[in-house]
Formats: sequence, C-alpha cells, structure tokens
Amino acid sequence: MYKMMAIDIDDTLLNDEREVSTGTKAALAEAAAHGVTVTLATGRMYASAKQLAAQLELNVPLITYQGSLVKNSIDGKVLYERAVTGPAAHFLFRYAEEHDLHLQSYYNDVLYVKEANQKAIDYAELSKIPFEVYAAFHELADKPNTKLLMIDDPERLDEVAADLRKHIGHEVHITKSKPHFLEFVHIEGTKGHALAALAAHFGYELSQVIAIGDSFNDREMLQTAGLGVAMGNAVPALKEIADYVTLSNNEDGIKHVVDKFVFNRVNV
Repeated sequence: MYKMMAIDIDDTLLNDEREVSTGTKAALAEAAAHGVTVTLATGRMYASAKQLAAQLELNVPLITYQGSLVKNSIDGKVLYERAVTGPAAHFLFRYAEEHDLHLQSYYNDVLYVKEANQKAIDYAELSKIPFEVYAAFHELADKPNTKLLMIDDPERLDEVAADLRKHIGHEVHITKSKPHFLEFVHIEGTKGHALAALAAHFGYELSQVIAIGDSFNDREMLQTAGLGVAMGNAVPALKEIADYVTLSNNEDGIKHVVDKFVFNRVNV
C-alpha cells in the first residue's frame, strides 16, 4: 500500500547517541529493496543531509531546509525550491540586529554567520557543517536565503515567534526544529509542501506516503501524508495530530513502522 517514506533526521532517524541503529538501518534497506522510496525530510542543510543519505545508501531526492529545497542526492538536480522573500529577509535581519538575536543565513547551501560566537560553533558541531563569517552580514538579506535561523533560549524564542508572526507571518513559515532553534522559510517551504511535490514527482498518491517526525516542524508533513507518524519521544502537540505514535528514537521506532505498515507483520 505504501510506496514512499519521508523521515525526519534529528531525534527521529538518529537515536540519542546521534546514530542510526542497526535495526533501523536494516529495516529501511529492506523497505527500499521491496520498492519503497525512502527519503529524508529535515530542517538541515542539503550538504548535511547528503552525508547521512550516503551512509544509508539512499540515492533519492532529499527534502531539506524544512522543505525549501528538494534536491537529488546523486546528480544534484533541484526538484523543488523556495527562498525567503526579500522584504521578509530584510525585516528579519533588522529585527535580529535591534533585539541582539543570533541569526544565521543559508544561501547557496553555505551557512553564514555574523561572528564566530559559541552559538555558531555549537550549531556547526551538531550539524557537522562548517560556517563562514560574513563581514557585511546585512548584505545577505539581498540574497535568496533558503532559510534563516535564530538561536536563543526557548522561552525567548517563543516570544519572538509570536511577535514576528504579527509582522511577517503572511510571508514566511515560522517553526521550531528544536526548542532553541527558531527557523524561517518561505510560506511554501514547509516539509508538507515539499512532500506533496516529491510524491507528485514519483507519481504517488499522498495516501501512499508515510511521514515520520518528532517536532513542531514536522506538523505539516504529518498532516500531508497518508499516514502521519509521531515518534514516541515526539512533542505532545505532534502526537495529538498524528495518525499513529510509534516507539521512541531509542527503541527502533522507525523499524516498528516499517514492520507494521510496510510489511504488515502482526507480531510487532
């Protein structure tokens, strides 16, 4: 019944040791061998997602930057792309400067920061992608930013998100990928939009698609897919809208989904 699986990376595909378990890797390989298109759907940069896709031997288009970029992992062909609009980008750059917020720019699959502070260093280590310091940082507002990201305390970012939705909520999609990461993409740059575009590319009905995630930025993807699955470790808000809640990322939750819904194995 199901022909495609779109899987979030952090805290979904990866366990708390930041590894793909042997059981999960084997389950995905088995699904792919039986004709299921297995892809990743992440807020990460394409360069970061491609590294993990190579480890899993996934030679498929990848949903990256929350859905703002869908790109083949082999030939680099772009299948779907949206950039933050110019007016919204300029507003965010000014807002970050006025409120002393750490802002990161993603342009042409390069991560740019204003300065090499601890937030940038920690983020680069987490994503395994280096950053570049751009001296005239404000000039990047004129570029087609695939994504912009703020890093700060969760409570402060909640206040910032509420404020920014009043000003530019009609132009950008604002979401959290982690409690301390507030991300901004084009209004049509969500994982849900990208998932629909990728399913159409392959000729699949959305009813034939499984989407699996754990956080706020996975909401649109789970709502778009025929079967929206929340991890056992997912935020409560995602579990509430999911069609099914699987085991956690430390309990082979993805393998459980493959066994139950792809192969209809009853004793799982």
